Amino acid sequence: MITDLRAGPPAPSTSPDAEFRLLLAAAAVSKLGTAVSSLALPLVAVLALHCSAGQVGLLAMLSTVAFLLIGLPAGAWVDRLPKRPVMIAADLVRAVLFGSVPAAWLLGCLTFTQLALVVLLSGAATVFFDVAALSNLPAVVGRADLTRANGHMVTMDAVTQVGGRGAGGFLVALVSAPMAVLLDAVSYLGSAALLLRIRRPEPAASPGPAGGTGRGLAGEIRDGLRFVLGDPLLRPIALAGACTNLSIQLCQTVLPVLFTRSLHLPDYMLGLFFALGGVGVFLGSLLARPLARRLGAGRVLWLMGLAVAPLGVLVALADRGPLLWCAAGAWLLTTLKVGIDNVIKVSFRQHTTPDHLLGRMNATMRFLLTGALTLGAALAGLLATVASLRAALWAGALGLAVVWVPIYCSPLRGMRDLPGTAASSTASRSMPRELWEHGRSAAPSGE
Repeated sequence: MITDLRAGPPAPSTSPDAEFRLLLAAAAVSKLGTAVSSLALPLVAVLALHCSAGQVGLLAMLSTVAFLLIGLPAGAWVDRLPKRPVMIAADLVRAVLFGSVPAAWLLGCLTFTQLALVVLLSGAATVFFDVAALSNLPAVVGRADLTRANGHMVTMDAVTQVGGRGAGGFLVALVSAPMAVLLDAVSYLGSAALLLRIRRPEPAASPGPAGGTGRGLAGEIRDGLRFVLGDPLLRPIALAGACTNLSIQLCQTVLPVLFTRSLHLPDYMLGLFFALGGVGVFLGSLLARPLARRLGAGRVLWLMGLAVAPLGVLVALADRGPLLWCAAGAWLLTTLKVGIDNVIKVSFRQHTTPDHLLGRMNATMRFLLTGALTLGAALAGLLATVASLRAALWAGALGLAVVWVPIYCSPLRGMRDLPGTAASSTASRSMPRELWEHGRSAAPSGE
């Protein structure tokens, strides 16, 4: 059973399990629509507005650039605010923005400029939603259940990717790409409605600088950066995650253009290809906990990265016929590794971080990881414009081949258990004592 360690008496109308189910359902509804629009929006640009590969890359970059512009202060702000109202407000903003795309298309006035503004502003709303959601989870389920809860969240994310991206290709073919985006707008309204049903009070948010720094917003941001970049466990997680995101984004930014313009494949084939990525994440989320128990939580991270290192080459060689199936299989196994990472790395992060730094830690991680997505999208557009689509895919393949190195070169390499857990003494024999004690001291007292 999922427990709740939050301060304050629970509201009688909502049990801890029921609250987590509402959060899970809200995330599922939202992510289902997002999975559809992640395929539909590039196709709106390509098919409805006849945009170039460079413009498609620009859209992908704008979808994540908000994490670079406001990601760090957002973490400090979220640490001061109740989390659920932030998530609801972000959902409503995104519903309005995405709803404007099919409305403008029906009126015959949709432009690339509007599409770019929608992507940019919805990305800003996503910054606040994601940071608030990640920071709220330990309070909802309790730290002892974080790995299990994260497993459920990643599994749900994978299922919605499979259903959303698979359905997205068929929806685009059936009702056009702009109208497929309408599902995303409706999904955000559904997510907000589910979050409104949660009645349990949240812990009181700090009205001023969290953690007692007394140095204002800039000081709080520095605290978050210093904590993540100075921690021997969080730093390699951030570096490996950034490399993974950069490489994945290089590939998936140009794949829609490759499939539709170079290979002349039907829209649903692109949807099925990306749906296989969802299947991979789903399988990875199911395998994460048993693999971590058998091989060790830290060890499985670099072993899986090493195992899938050569597969990016097959994605770069994607073509009609057998090479397409090979690329699809490589994409499936690569995203399986991503699903394992998503469960274990996020659990490491949440276990290692004190409550008063959760917002800033998550914001700093999002700044670095989503910044890598922004850079990957920009680099993909640049390489596709000045060289070729294949050049972007080969760059992604190179990055995927080395993502395991930061984990292997860190104390995580031999760790079997999460910091602060009862079995963590096993890990202390696999890493220098001073680094293990640093990881332990970073965990909140009483864990």
